[in-house]
Amino acid sequence: MITTYIFDFGNVLANFYPEKLTAPYVNDETERKHLADIIFDRSLWDKLDDGTYSDDDAKREICKRLPVEKQELACKVYDNWIDNLTPVAGMCELIADIRRKGDKKLYLLSNISRGFAANFKNTPWVKELLDSFDGLVLTGTLGIVKPTREIFEYMFNTFGFKAEECIFVDDSEKNIKGAQAVGITGYLFDGNAEKLRIFLQNN
Repeated sequence: MITTYIFDFGNVLANFYPEKLTAPYVNDETERKHLADIIFDRSLWDKLDDGTYSDDDAKREICKRLPVEKQELACKVYDNWIDNLTPVAGMCELIADIRRKGDKKLYLLSNISRGFAANFKNTPWVKELLDSFDGLVLTGTLGIVKPTREIFEYMFNTFGFKAEECIFVDDSEKNIKGAQAVGITGYLFDGNAEKLRIFLQNN
């Protein structure tokens, strides 16, 4: 019997598109893409996600890759990315409906930085949404990430549920495969909250 829903954060609950997060500060399309590629470089954010880089480490690395006149702007984009997140359409409503019904536990499992863990409550809609969850697993604070077996076993040991009781919702196929490898039912999210709602209702 399914008792527990586990959700990813980026591009499941919140839209995470580097150019859109850069857009409030950079009008020129070419410059915006260039800055976004540097600020949100995947190799850099992997280190944030596994906790080996702090926000200050990330900003130092970003500044190394830019001319002096662009460094302050890049740091501004970086410092405000959480505030510029927007909810994925329909997902706040879906989470609220699950919470209201009250027959399922809700957990977050996100590859995300220590900086996010320390600061997300300063963004009202993110705080309100995540306050409705029964538990949060933010990998930067742990040093283990999806899709490793260790992160799922950490959740089992910490929260006391079993793999066969869970549905895991993520937008990454490799993360879904990691969950399935430990016996969790996976759902590859494509941005359609209503389709997900139907799936959850039927499972």
